[in-house]
Amino acid sequence: MRRKIIAGAVIGIVFLSLVIWIAVAATRAPGEGAVVRGRSAGAVGVIAINGVITCGRSSSGLWSAQTGSEDVLARLREAAGNPEIKAVVLRLNSPGGTASGAQEIAGEVDRLRQTGKKVVASMGDVAASGAYWIASRTDKIIANPGTLTGSIGVIMETQDLRGLYEKIGVGTETFKSGPHKDMGSPARAVTPEERAIFQSMVDDIYEQFLAAVAEGRKMDVAALRSLADGRVFTGRQAFRAGLVDELGNYRAAVGIAGDLAGLGSDPRVVELGPKGLWQELLGGSRESVWKEFLKPALPGRVEEPARYPALWLLCPADYLGE
Repeated sequence: MRRKIIAGAVIGIVFLSLVIWIAVAATRAPGEGAVVRGRSAGAVGVIAINGVITCGRSSSGLWSAQTGSEDVLARLREAAGNPEIKAVVLRLNSPGGTASGAQEIAGEVDRLRQTGKKVVASMGDVAASGAYWIASRTDKIIANPGTLTGSIGVIMETQDLRGLYEKIGVGTETFKSGPHKDMGSPARAVTPEERAIFQSMVDDIYEQFLAAVAEGRKMDVAALRSLADGRVFTGRQAFRAGLVDELGNYRAAVGIAGDLAGLGSDPRVVELGPKGLWQELLGGSRESVWKEFLKPALPGRVEEPARYPALWLLCPADYLGE
């Protein structure tokens, strides 16, 4: 009996969704849908980069999100191959991540720009470290005055747990093919030679970071180095330092991308990435679904739901890379 009730409920929801879709379509004038979707010669694609940036695929948990480079690369290639997409906005809400993850995305941003399409970085709560590396390769960087950004630097950490192991009676025995195979092991101290090796790795990635930002921002490396000591800037401080082009919100970034692509300051927006149920049913971006269907059906003045609600006023600790 319970299975029949659940099955009936599912069928009812699907049927109701189809009825709503048919009703909305019926209320449109002939050809109106084509006009809405083609009111301009192109659109601005939006790609979200949230949470820690790594190589591989994206994942999300109850309290955290992780952006994998493979998913962002796929969306950037989708934008490159879609003649309707004239510009792309990268919506960044990330404390950074691994050097390789940032490099992979930054390289694909370079390839997208080589096709002639414009790319604008829109910084949300935080766009620091590896996220700034990516932003530096775009045509323009737009940040809120209160955005936390910068943090141009590289970090690598090891732990020494010998004291803890002694207290709880844990011992380790290591068999290795070379003297440095267990570099960074928490069961022993780092040797002076290994300390030099670790530092050389950090220094090498740091120089790669500096070179990428200096080239992307058209800045002198020596001048940039004075800003690249790992410190975090507010959006307004970053603007004054030349690390950000303009101060503004997400809407301003979309308008700037539209202007750069010749679409005007109020372009049509297409979100590139996984779609929810309503978007799959009705097509288009979440923004278009809201404007075309939901908002007109709701009484009174109802604003679009906030995209990035947050209560934190702290920059999340960046443990995983540059």
